[in-house]
Amino acid sequence: MIVALVLLVGVLFAGGTYLLLQRTLTRIILGLSLYGHAVNVLLLLSGGRAGQPPLVTDGRPTAMADPLPQAMALTAIVITFGISAFLLALAYRSWTLTGGDEAEDDIEDRRIARQVREEELMLLEEDRL
Repeated sequence: MIVALVLLVGVLFAGGTYLLLQRTLTRIILGLSLYGHAVNVLLLLSGGRAGQPPLVTDGRPTAMADPLPQAMALTAIVITFGISAFLLALAYRSWTLTGGDEAEDDIEDRRIARQVREEELMLLEEDRL
């Protein structure tokens, strides 16, 4: 069972990485969602076997479940939800303004990259002379 869950975490991380490397915001949001699910499963795996609730004790601390992974999973769910809501708002705004959600290259970035290349070529030519 644990091996299957570890494989599931790997598949979710791989799928999330593939989708995060895409140019459309919708795929990026789906990739982030897969990352969130992978992190939640990983956190629950790190908690170990299920045990007794930590508030009701019978005197044996080894029989209690560790509440820290559950608290961290809940925090991860909230953070993933907030980031997803923000990215959905950005995708909707992009779709409203441009009719699509694909992130395009920035013209200013291209100009700066071209200027840096030209400066590097000039420095190489000065070194040759």
